[in-house]
Amino acid sequence: MPHSSLLLAVAETSKDSGPGWILRTVIIAGVLGAALLAWILLRGYRNED
Repeated sequence: MPHSSLLLAVAETSKDSGPGWILRTVIIAGVLGAALLAWILLRGYRNED
């Protein structure tokens, strides 16, 4: 997984191309947030038998 500084550098270089960097950032944050939420919720359904 790339480092966050690399992702920020990529976002900084593409800021002059319009709203695309905002949308890209929102999509990446949404996907990471959904994965984190799924992981947290699925931890509760683990069998501890």
